[in-house]
Amino acid sequence: MTLLYPIVAAVDLVLELYVWVLIASIVFSWLWQFGVVNSGNRTVAAIGETLYKLTEPVLAPVRRRLPNFGGLDLSPIVVFLAIFLIRQYMRILLR
Repeated sequence: MTLLYPIVAAVDLVLELYVWVLIASIVFSWLWQFGVVNSGNRTVAAIGETLYKLTEPVLAPVRRRLPNFGGLDLSPIVVFLAIFLIRQYMRILLR
């Protein structure tokens, strides 16, 4: 059990960081859509591309399985829920 704790803690940390990357990606996409950020700026484009490359491999398969809700993308909510359930399961494992 003592060997399992560092592994579970590391996975938990990675999942927590990924939640923050998802949140940043969502906020960035809103800022991009409403024209708040300068889309011609190279730094802004690089940040957007990085966030896209980090989140799209997880969100795209979820998006394909969800029904079409028009312009509403619910895939981040499904991923947040999955991460929450995984983290809760890992906490149960440590008990």
